[in-house]
Amino acid sequence: MRSKPFLASLAAALAVGLGLAAPAAQAASGDRYVLVTHAADSDSWWNTIKNAIKQAGDDFGVAVDYRGSGNGDLSEMARQLESAAARNYKGVAFDIASYAVLKAPAAKVAAKGIPIVTINSGTPEESKKLGALMHIGQGEYDAGKAAGERAKAAGKKSFVCVNHYATNNASFERCQGFADALGIKDWRQTSMIDTGMDPTVVSSKLSAYLRSHPKTEAILALGPNAAEPAIKVVNDLHLKGSIYFGTFDLSPAIIDGIKSGTIQYAIDQQPYLQGYMGIAALVIAHEQNTKDPAKIIAALKANPKFQARLKQYDLKPIYTATGVSSGPAFVTKDNVSTVEKYAGQYR
Repeated sequence: MRSKPFLASLAAALAVGLGLAAPAAQAASGDRYVLVTHAADSDSWWNTIKNAIKQAGDDFGVAVDYRGSGNGDLSEMARQLESAAARNYKGVAFDIASYAVLKAPAAKVAAKGIPIVTINSGTPEESKKLGALMHIGQGEYDAGKAAGERAKAAGKKSFVCVNHYATNNASFERCQGFADALGIKDWRQTSMIDTGMDPTVVSSKLSAYLRSHPKTEAILALGPNAAEPAIKVVNDLHLKGSIYFGTFDLSPAIIDGIKSGTIQYAIDQQPYLQGYMGIAALVIAHEQNTKDPAKIIAALKANPKFQARLKQYDLKPIYTATGVSSGPAFVTKDNVSTVEKYAGQYR
């Protein structure tokens, strides 16, 4: 007759083989984390972050959920945060698409004693007010200004900001930085179009703007949803080489645009870092029972699996005393080959 421990082990092994239980390498079923974002389901840019949180879950042996807004509705994102508080996750990561909208639901998460890390949109100051351990992202205004300074150095004095997500304050920070670099004061009235994410609408509005403002010297797109239709517009209007075109973020189409010379640069915020490190930081905080950013960052630096990911994807986080800056980095013809392989997946 078999012993009870043997039978229990056999049953566990069979359960794993049948997909009914987690293998021994996985954390306990209670170790579940979540990332909540403002992203619409149609926004492909977030695929890199989805891939990143999956790999973080694999590397740290935890389960990770992803909760988007569905259609980009911030009220739905707020509802998802409230749901995260109710489900008692071990840690919650989210982007600060709107501090005002998310302040109350974030407080419900914090009130449960659930660790918080903010990523992507928002500022370190807002993150701290929300009770987060740290913020992982790039300074949007600073990134926009750095892009504008490149345009200014190229002799450009006017631009149009193609804003595909005008309900996110980060989009205005990007445009503001670019405008300030060029010295344009009234850019919201004269140099921005609110397009939404429908590529047909983006193309139509940008085409109409460029036809009615033929002296426009530069285009600033705020992500693939704006940049990809803009590539077609630039080519259709035979503006390649005569209009200065920069965009935030990467996708295969943007990479092709850089290689062809249609796009001068992409501002890479290394979103993989935001997703992976957001979850990893929460796991470390929970397992080590710490709220100290310095200890969390030290653990990340010492983690061999994370370091292997950085090497594989050629990622370079910038560590600070209280968090991580994931960008900006500029992708141009000179270095595009180093990120092309993973664009839209891990870069």
